[in-house]
Amino acid sequence: MRPDPDPTHPFQESVWAFPRPAVAQSSSVHIIIEHQGVTIADTRRSVRVIETSHPPSYYIPPDDIRPGLLRHASGRSLCEWKGEAVYWDVVLGDIVLSRVGWSYPRPSPAFEALRDHVAFYAAPFERCTVDGEFVVPQPGRFYGGWITSKLSGPFKGVPGSDGW
Repeated sequence: MRPDPDPTHPFQESVWAFPRPAVAQSSSVHIIIEHQGVTIADTRRSVRVIETSHPPSYYIPPDDIRPGLLRHASGRSLCEWKGEAVYWDVVLGDIVLSRVGWSYPRPSPAFEALRDHVAFYAAPFERCTVDGEFVVPQPGRFYGGWITSKLSGPFKGVPGSDGW
């Protein structure tokens, strides 16, 4: 059962106004991911994927990810819209953040803009920001959306949201 959307303030987008199926949009927001004093990614050229009830996921072009930190991880998954995803570890010396990123090497035609871009879960990192604002990770162990004050929910992933 679909919940009632939270009130939306003038500066916010409601995730309940986002489309289904998902869409990919170019974005110029400033994304920074940092961990252990290392900048993992820094971009103003991401691709934002939005879908009803989900906060956006940001896919970062490979040129804006620090070279040498990504390592292919085991496993694959299938998105009904985007295609088959592969996973990435981030390796910082002795620190390995397992399966913290994902990408679509051969996305479906509607998501061609995601090719070779990498999205990251926010929770494993010390600092993820959108335009300088710290991100709250989307709830739920599977979801990778980034919540900021510019969004209103409720957000998929909270207890009881399996049927949304």
